Amino acid sequence: MTSAPTTPTVSSSDRIRGVQRRTLTVLSATQIVSGVGVAVGLALSSVVVDELSGSTVISGFAGTATVLGAALLALPTAKASGSGGRRAGLSLAYAAALAGCLISALAISLRTWPLLLAGLVLVGGGSAGSLAARYSATDLSPKGRSARHLSLVVWASTIGSVAGPNLAKPTDQIGMRLGLVEKAGPFVFAALAFAVALALIFCLLRPDPLTLARSLNDGPDAGRGPKGTIRTAWQTLRTTPTARRALVMIAVSHTAMVSVMSMTPVKLHHDGSNLDVIGLVISLHIAGMYVLSPVVGWLADKAGKVPVLMLGMALLLSAATLAGTAGHAIWQVTAALVLLGLGWSCGLVAGSALVTESVPLERRPAVQGLSDLLMNVCGATGTIVAGAIVGMLGYGVLGLVVGIMVALAGIWLTITWRADRS
Repeated sequence: MTSAPTTPTVSSSDRIRGVQRRTLTVLSATQIVSGVGVAVGLALSSVVVDELSGSTVISGFAGTATVLGAALLALPTAKASGSGGRRAGLSLAYAAALAGCLISALAISLRTWPLLLAGLVLVGGGSAGSLAARYSATDLSPKGRSARHLSLVVWASTIGSVAGPNLAKPTDQIGMRLGLVEKAGPFVFAALAFAVALALIFCLLRPDPLTLARSLNDGPDAGRGPKGTIRTAWQTLRTTPTARRALVMIAVSHTAMVSVMSMTPVKLHHDGSNLDVIGLVISLHIAGMYVLSPVVGWLADKAGKVPVLMLGMALLLSAATLAGTAGHAIWQVTAALVLLGLGWSCGLVAGSALVTESVPLERRPAVQGLSDLLMNVCGATGTIVAGAIVGMLGYGVLGLVVGIMVALAGIWLTITWRADRS
């Protein structure tokens, strides 16, 4: 009597690899779609606030509102992820962004810049979701590949983020044909993009990567401590100097990037550039942020996170120098914005991977949420200061101030890193 053939079984490790591939695919698709929504608002918000308010200083609050919104939504997103998994957290962030886009379109129709700023705060949920998605990519990453997996999701933002600013003009024209007021159409289009992102996350991010990772974690830290709280994050950071250093570098990179980037459309607008030129410059900047992120992730895993952070500081310093001395040279402003994006990519990818690797799984959502909160609070503060500096002293002085900040951060990182190694 012959025995029946045995059915091949799928090993647990193969199953996890399959789930991780699916997770990266869903997150990448979501980043493409949500990137369009974030970038459309990014290209137009400061210009619209400038037109409605008649003040360059107030126009700086457009970037501030979006970054502040990302900061305010960072902890609720982390808390929802800590209690209900990544799907719950990301859904909350994209739902807020959808509502914010609709409020912004209404504010433009009513020609009221305070309401527009309020809407832009909620639009910041799109950025909060995109930032949280990068951490979602690392929950099931094998050792030594967290930066690469994280960078793949960051890279996926390239398509939507580069296309977004260039869609501002055509979606504006379509909106006006449909009866919307000028510049309201792009925000309605962004709302549709966030609706698609919300549907992708809610329906397809299954099984939830964080929930599955917790079920597989049998280490000593599994299940310990409160989840998704500031207290948990601070407790963890007090005993983890590596995570503290990473958080500082992420915050500095983001502050430098948003300070210069948020005021560049206003500078170009005042120099006489039209929406096509502004959209192209911002698109190239966003390409710098995302296109080479897989290379940055590979380099961070191979050469080390701290050396890549140092490289990021050098790129940001070069960008600030070029921007501060550009005058009316559009090509130099464009080069500065590309380097600005590359420096930000190094800081975000290497810093985020360093945060993830240096804290226990159960405490990651809390620390990651605090990281996003701090980087966006610093970024929001930077845009306020940037608006005031450009309004009173000029764009060149902004480049000088950002350059000094980045140089000091790079020196501090080098000294503390070498002290740890000695």
